[in-house]
Amino acid sequence: MPNQKKVIVIGAGFSGLSCATHLAQQGYDVTILEKNDSPGGRARQFKAEGFTFDMGPSWYWMPDVFERYFEDFGKKRSDYYDLVRLDPSYSVFFGENDVWNIPAKMSELEDFFEKVEPGSAAHLREFLKEAEYKYTAGIGDFVMKPSQSIAEFMDLRLLMSLFRLDMFTSMATHLRKRFKNPKLLKLLEFPVLFLGATAAKTPALYSMLNHADINLGTWYPPGGMYEIIRAMEKLALEKGVKIRYSSEVNGVTVGADNSISTVSTAADNFPADVVIAGADYQFIDQQVLPEKYRHYSAEYWNKRVMAPSCLLFYLGLNKKLDNLHHHSLFFDEDFDVHTHEIYEDPKMPSSPLFYVCAPSVTDPTVAPENCENIFVLIPLAPGLDDPDDGWRDKYYEMVMERMEKLTGQSIRDAVIYKRSYALRDFKSDYHAFKGNAYGLANTLMQTAFLKPKIKNKHLKNLYYTGQLTVPGPGMPPSLISGKVAAGLVMKEHAQ
Repeated sequence: MPNQKKVIVIGAGFSGLSCATHLAQQGYDVTILEKNDSPGGRARQFKAEGFTFDMGPSWYWMPDVFERYFEDFGKKRSDYYDLVRLDPSYSVFFGENDVWNIPAKMSELEDFFEKVEPGSAAHLREFLKEAEYKYTAGIGDFVMKPSQSIAEFMDLRLLMSLFRLDMFTSMATHLRKRFKNPKLLKLLEFPVLFLGATAAKTPALYSMLNHADINLGTWYPPGGMYEIIRAMEKLALEKGVKIRYSSEVNGVTVGADNSISTVSTAADNFPADVVIAGADYQFIDQQVLPEKYRHYSAEYWNKRVMAPSCLLFYLGLNKKLDNLHHHSLFFDEDFDVHTHEIYEDPKMPSSPLFYVCAPSVTDPTVAPENCENIFVLIPLAPGLDDPDDGWRDKYYEMVMERMEKLTGQSIRDAVIYKRSYALRDFKSDYHAFKGNAYGLANTLMQTAFLKPKIKNKHLKNLYYTGQLTVPGPGMPPSLISGKVAAGLVMKEHAQ
């Protein structure tokens, strides 16, 4: 096509692939430059000794967002990968012989709530009805906006919605109006654990995640979460997107018209009419751009509240495990102490909560026969030091001892493959600001138009997408972020 505008997208994660594919669909000449040797960003995958490990996201929530993504291109999600719904959705270990298996069927879940706290089933129905409204209104009215200014929200219907969406009530307050049992409260607060603030400082708007969890369900694509990335890469290539792997962007050239004319890697220079950064926003802003073109100051970034980092252990075992489902949350230590050590007084946790994913329970293809594939995740405060592996070994022993005790079996002696991953690895692989794993925290003061802007204020053709800008962190929001950024580019740089 003659006179195609050349678009450079930095990063082949969810948002970068989404943005690139939406633009290519409209006839733009799109090239993605990816630092690593494969797509996916934090959702990469690796194989070792017969095991297949998803490196990052493991919860498939909001299936409707993925369905709509493929429908945008005249496709179906089922054209690319299958899905199975998990039942139980996940398990929660509160202590020895105190394990909750959370059923997928609503009637069974209501019965479960009622047994724990009489009268709570009715409260659950009411709570989820409100959460569904927040989800529908949030996805439909708010997250699809580029949030360049408050003017986008100056609509009477939207302003009225702000109150119904509970933007100014905390999640903790919202839940405690209906539920008293401390374990039920932990169960309902857990989805916001990774948003970057305690439930007391997270807007009750995010009860929409409870709708995603309970009403829409927890799913899994056989073959692993990387099947989503494979599908997105395939679709991008089908639409004409060019992807250059092992191509880390290290600079830009700015013309007299205050537009980026060239994006540079160590090996090549790429001419550009438009640039969209799907890589870490702070890294592009503070380290790739010349100082005069930076949107924000170093002080601004240091004041941002980041979502947690984490310590991960990828483990291959030479036996199958008992008493473990696909997803397991270990809440056998003090919930409030750990969240305080992440959000209020950042430090290495004293007795952390942790999460275990065992995809081989559902999917035999990700581990050798009669073996188990698991990864263990410990949430950490961002910005902590990660000088050596000694502290990782300490936490490995701590959580494995608890896991063995609570599941009633030996585990460590069956480990035949082990790899750890934490703060310095997030920085090295993704230039993650402060080693964060989940992006920018979704606090009230970092919501919508209060997030880092999707467009650079000094450069006419530089845009941002991903988990440090609108609408926020997570796989579905990143898909949406790519579409929103593409829409703004189409509006301002029409073919």
